[in-house]
Amino acid sequence: MDTAELQKIAEHSRSMREIGIGLVIASVILAFFLFIPLTYNKTSPSVVLVATSTVPNAFVPISLEADAAIVYDLATGETIYGKNIDAQLPLASLTKLLTVYAALAELPPNTPVTISRDASQLETPRAFREGQTFSLSDLARLTLTASLNDGAAAIAEATAARGNRSQSETLALAAAALGLSQTYAVNGNGLDVNTALSGGYGSAQDLARLSGALVDLVPEIAAATTLKSAYAVSMGGTAYNVKNTDPIVDEIPHLLLSKTGYTDLAGGNLALVFDVGIQHPIAIVILGSGAKSRFTDGSALVAATFAHFADIATL
Repeated sequence: MDTAELQKIAEHSRSMREIGIGLVIASVILAFFLFIPLTYNKTSPSVVLVATSTVPNAFVPISLEADAAIVYDLATGETIYGKNIDAQLPLASLTKLLTVYAALAELPPNTPVTISRDASQLETPRAFREGQTFSLSDLARLTLTASLNDGAAAIAEATAARGNRSQSETLALAAAALGLSQTYAVNGNGLDVNTALSGGYGSAQDLARLSGALVDLVPEIAAATTLKSAYAVSMGGTAYNVKNTDPIVDEIPHLLLSKTGYTDLAGGNLALVFDVGIQHPIAIVILGSGAKSRFTDGSALVAATFAHFADIATL
C-alpha cells in the first residue's frame, strides 16, 4: 500500500474520531437540556399556605365614648387595641400616678410627709388637715385610692424639696426616666390650672406604661387601689378610711391597680392593670370619656381582653 493510500486511511480515521466526539458532545448537550427541566420541577419550592385565624376579633364590636384608649400587654410590649394612643390629652387625677411613682422611686416608703397649708386648701376630694404627717406609703395608698388632691400635693412637695427641685422638674425627670415622651405635669394632683391649662398631660400609651411601672415598683400600694376602701393612721394617731373612686373594682378579675380621673378639661379618665394569666399583666387606659362612660368603656375593654386571650388559648 502506497503512501497516498495510507494518508487517506489516516485522514478517514481522524475524521471518524472527530465525528464520534461531536456525537458524544451533542448527546451530552441534548441530555443536559432534557434533564434540567425535570430536575427544576422536582426541586422548585412548594406553595406556602399562611394559616389565619377564623376567630372573630373581640374588639371589633366595641364603640367607645373615649377620645383615646389602649389595651397594652405589659408582658410583651404589644398594643392589643388602640384608639389615638399617642394623642396628648389632659390627665386629671391620673397625674397622681406619676406623682406617686416619682416619690417612691426616690424616697423610702417610711419617709414622713406633712400636709402643708396650700395642700390642705385645695379643692375636693381632700381629707387631711394642715400639719398632719403620714408615712409616704400610707399617704400614697390613701391618695391613689380616693384620688385625694391634698395628699398628692403633699407628696409632690416632699419629693421636690428632698431633691431641691421644682415640682414640675421632679415630675418631668420621673417621666423621662420611664421614656414617657408625651407626658408632663404642671402640678402633682392633676387639677386644672385654669380653663385652658390642665395640671397634667399624657398619652394613653404613656399612661399604660406608667401604670405598669408603678405596679412593678410598689405592688402593695397599687394593690390598695383595687379594694373598695383604704385605711391608714397618721403619725399623730388619726385614723382614716377612704372610699375608692372606682366603682367597678369588684368586677375586674385579678385587678392589680385602678385609678380614676375627672376634670372639666380632661373629661373622664381611667387606668387599670390586671392579670390575664400567671404574671401576664395588661394595662387599659381610657382618656377623654364621660364621668360614667369611662367605666362602661373600661368594662367593655376588660371583657374584650379576656375574650381575646381565651380565643388565643384555643387556637
